[in-house]
Amino acid sequence: MKDIEIREQICDICHKMWQQGWVAANDGNVSVKIDENTFLATPTGISKSFMTPDKIVKINEKGEMIEENPGYKPSSEIKMHLKCYKDRDDVGAVVHAHPPTATGFALAHKHMDVYSLIECVIALGSVPIAPYGTPSTDEVPKSIEPYLQQHDVILLENHGALSVGSDLVTAYYRMETLELWAKTSLVAQLLGGEKEISRENIDRLIGMRSSYKVTGRHPGYKKYNK
Repeated sequence: MKDIEIREQICDICHKMWQQGWVAANDGNVSVKIDENTFLATPTGISKSFMTPDKIVKINEKGEMIEENPGYKPSSEIKMHLKCYKDRDDVGAVVHAHPPTATGFALAHKHMDVYSLIECVIALGSVPIAPYGTPSTDEVPKSIEPYLQQHDVILLENHGALSVGSDLVTAYYRMETLELWAKTSLVAQLLGGEKEISRENIDRLIGMRSSYKVTGRHPGYKKYNK
């Protein structure tokens, strides 16, 4: 894709996030990898509803601006994004948002580790919670490090959620899947609790990832609260 096409796609995803109610005010951030040392990212202090291609910044692997863009600078959360790219060479895009229901799990410090919804078993597996880290500091990149190699989606304790993908649409879809799962999980718990799929069928579903051409990482069947 050309530079302008990627910028337009970032804006489209930003607008979708805002319309879905996953971000408010200046919340959330999006980035895309151009090459090993070049990234496009949403700037700090701008509502995702107002994002336009000219506002997006181009940075290097250190988070430094490599193209002048007066009045704009990288998101304060860019360290978290760069950590994903550094630790995972298969990651081409990163999305950070505060989808309300999934973020509710993060606020309650409740791992999403029940293998109950078929599509989520295939796409995500369990979703861990990274320990609390103060935004814009190195604490957040350090907190997600233990989970990055096995997970494409991570809840951020008392904060929100992070998703990665081989491309931006994939990263966005994973955030969308996370929020739907959180909503249905909450309803199931109100109705008496989620009923987990049998271990045999969980293994079968995970084995179907290749036939569905699902990219990324999967933790397999693993409980995080044991």
